[in-house]
Amino acid sequence: MKRLVKIIGLPIVLMLFVFIGNIQKSYAHCEIPCGIYADSVRVVLMSEHITTIEKSMKQIVKLSSAEKVNYNQLVRWVNNKEDHANKLQEIATQYFMYQRVKLTDDAEKVKKNQKMLAVLHEICVYAMKAKQTTDLKYIQKLNDAVHSFTHLYFGPSKHHHHH
Repeated sequence: MKRLVKIIGLPIVLMLFVFIGNIQKSYAHCEIPCGIYADSVRVVLMSEHITTIEKSMKQIVKLSSAEKVNYNQLVRWVNNKEDHANKLQEIATQYFMYQRVKLTDDAEKVKKNQKMLAVLHEICVYAMKAKQTTDLKYIQKLNDAVHSFTHLYFGPSKHHHHH
């Protein structure tokens, strides 16, 4: 194990364990109030998914315009874009909407929740649009929506790990 970490680095090894551990259907959370997931990590993951969707879009455009289209690679990038958009939607819904935006009778919290839910809905819709197209305007809309959600969720004074 130490040799593997030394050769490819700790972040890659951790990602491999996460990937291998989630070969079946993966979920952003298990719906058990275990408290082991970090909200800031979910935001970082959302940003990474957006970056991957953007890279996929650019590769799709590049491969599509080639004189001789490599359909195998093209399909792989389309699938990759779809997969990361789904994962983004899963974090927005399964993790934040269902589990982190709590039901309440407190009028102030209800107002804040309505704003957060509206932005999470935007994230899901823009991720859907990103699946349907290679228009990079949806990347900007996704980044803006995640940024807005982060400020609503954590508050404007906290430091966030979203670019």
